Amino acid sequence: MTSPLIGEFLGTTVLILLGNGVVASVLLKDSKANNAGWIVITAGWAFAVMAGVFTSIASGSADAHLNPAVTLGFAVVSGDFSKLAGYWAAQLAGAVVGASLVWLHFFPHWAPTEEADLKLACFSTAPAIRSPFWNLLSEIIGTFVLMLVILSIFSKAVSATGPSPALGPFLVAMLVWGVGLSLGGTTGYAINPARDLGPRIAHAILPIAGKGASDWGYAFIPVVGPLLGAALAGLLVRGLQI
Repeated sequence: MTSPLIGEFLGTTVLILLGNGVVASVLLKDSKANNAGWIVITAGWAFAVMAGVFTSIASGSADAHLNPAVTLGFAVVSGDFSKLAGYWAAQLAGAVVGASLVWLHFFPHWAPTEEADLKLACFSTAPAIRSPFWNLLSEIIGTFVLMLVILSIFSKAVSATGPSPALGPFLVAMLVWGVGLSLGGTTGYAINPARDLGPRIAHAILPIAGKGASDWGYAFIPVVGPLLGAALAGLLVRGLQI
């Protein structure tokens, strides 16, 4: 049995398992990928997006948003907000499950890793320089670019003259890689409220060895920023009638 909500749930689960998984591989002690660096993390997230989108489509969601901000951006363009509640719930649930699977997969590595901030980074984002206004602006800009280019990739003009729609997941994955490489160094580029909030919830409730606080004081930024950025991109595209 497939359905759009199952597709959003399973796709987001895969997205977070592979995306946060690459972060854990790079940051946790005694991992074979320890200290592999930012290029590995951004590439891993790009592949995670591709895998999540294909899983979501196969499981029943032709939209394959995997991201509440993307769902909002498409709603702003179309004027149809009926999918928001169901998709957002499915995406958040998938993110919690995906993060929990990361915890299980790397179970022997949590205790040897002494730094609580590194453990939190395997779940949620944090800024390189903590400055709420500028951190929020970074998330707005990053998600604005993400949403604008996604809407451009699937626009009528590109569909009429561009590559096959089946290449869409690959193109979006490359876009996420580009956003991460170019704009991700400031806040860790959440650009997805579920990607940050779901794993942060998992971090708070799971019995992770030696964990610290879940940094809820920062948590609104990777939620509000992406929603604002995607909504602004949607308004622009709607105005341009792309």
